[in-house]
Amino acid sequence: MTATTTRTNAIDWFEIPVRDIERAQTFYTALLGAPLRREAIGGHTLAVFSHAETGVGGCLVAGADVPEPSASGTLIYLDAGPSLDAVLARVGAAGGRITTPKVQLPGDMGCFAHIADTEGNRVGLHSVA
Repeated sequence: MTATTTRTNAIDWFEIPVRDIERAQTFYTALLGAPLRREAIGGHTLAVFSHAETGVGGCLVAGADVPEPSASGTLIYLDAGPSLDAVLARVGAAGGRITTPKVQLPGDMGCFAHIADTEGNRVGLHSVA
């Protein structure tokens, strides 16, 4: 018999590949209005998004063996906080572009949009408001 573990999140960790860690960190700091913590692990440079110790976390990652950024790979959604409109208003000034404008989801699911970051990654933004 195998033990069953109850999971609170489908995702534990994510990594967004980047070519230029400085440029990408500057973009995401401006976009989300929150600092990222820089770390070096195993030949990689990370810029870690703020997250609760028990919550889902993730980072930007740069290094010689990191895959190229992609506009068609796995799509992750970052929390845009209480106002998706406020975050979308910062996309262009931060060096990115909106690829899917704000879409209202049914019921109380909130809304989302897609952006292209400075590295060419497609990233989703979600807000419950």
